[in-house]
Amino acid sequence: MPESSVGVPIRRAIGLMSGTSMDGVDVALIESDGESAVSFGPTGFEPYEEDERALLRAALADAAALTERAARPGVLATAEEMITQRHARAVERFLSANAIERDSIAVIGFHGQTVLHRPKQRLTVQIGDGQALAGRLGIPTIYDLRAADVTAGGEGAPIAPVYHRALVEKASLAVPVALLNVGGVANVTFVSGGEREPIAGDTGPGNALIDDLMLARTGEPVDRDGAMAARGRVDEDVLRCLLDHPFFDSPPPKSLDRNDFSRAAVDGLSTEDAAATLTAFTAGSVGRLLPHLPAPPRQLIVCGGGARNPTLMRELARRMPCPVVTAEACGWSADAIEAQAFAYLALRSLRGLPLTFPGTTGVAKATTGGIIAIPRPDQRKVARSA
Repeated sequence: MPESSVGVPIRRAIGLMSGTSMDGVDVALIESDGESAVSFGPTGFEPYEEDERALLRAALADAAALTERAARPGVLATAEEMITQRHARAVERFLSANAIERDSIAVIGFHGQTVLHRPKQRLTVQIGDGQALAGRLGIPTIYDLRAADVTAGGEGAPIAPVYHRALVEKASLAVPVALLNVGGVANVTFVSGGEREPIAGDTGPGNALIDDLMLARTGEPVDRDGAMAARGRVDEDVLRCLLDHPFFDSPPPKSLDRNDFSRAAVDGLSTEDAAATLTAFTAGSVGRLLPHLPAPPRQLIVCGGGARNPTLMRELARRMPCPVVTAEACGWSADAIEAQAFAYLALRSLRGLPLTFPGTTGVAKATTGGIIAIPRPDQRKVARSA
């Protein structure tokens, strides 16, 4: 087994991510020591079918009443089974497509699907059965990676900043820089270099409000390529109203639930103008966070689904005080960064290294996390013959 420059084994890990946009399962392989040594392997994506997305939307609605993390009322149990099996199938196809032996993978980092995030109530719920996934695949699996942070008083999110810091160090970027991940919710990581811990926080809605608008008005799940927003006009009065929310006055660390913001303010607008205004809202909410950072970033690096939206990228470039580039400009994959992050976090969890920090989630001290599921010998036999 190869070792890093400090004598730590470098191992292969697969990360799995199903984000709040609910579009599908991202799969990524990395090789790392869980610290500074990171090399990228292949990536993949398995889209959800429309009936699966509808099931997840119903699960979000049923989760709103949860008070216990383990409870699975309504359709939540069905959704959890679907999430587990779809992730397992995504890994199996990924391994086959890339001719990767299961025994070469040290661990899988399994995020699951967030259906509720209320850290002030010490409650965060990601559905997905880590033990069942490990059993089907025959590979050790780390899951439930946010819970320890929330139990310790942290926000539980964002959880990827320690990986973002490793990427910045690997690329030898001039610091400080900010990484913006735009999924259903958007978040920023501020990396200032050296041994300093990253600073991070959710900025506001990412794609969630835009996706919900498009589904309600057109039946389409997304504003593909920002085409609807590009045809519209931003209603600046509505935008000011949207940005006049106490969340934006708070410094990071801070986090959101997908449904903490409403699109009701754009109900009186045409679909084009509503999409344009919500897109500007996503960009403007990022702008509201930057003054809370210790210093202006030299550049804003955008990853996640939002990096594929030219209209959002133009809004960001227009509203930010620094250059805005996509992750590809740094040699990274905008689509795979979050999945890679969960592979990296799984490797850190195996070593008992911290995943979250006071500056990223507000937890009192740097905290590790995750539960490890080890497949039983009889499960491994079944997995290899599947």
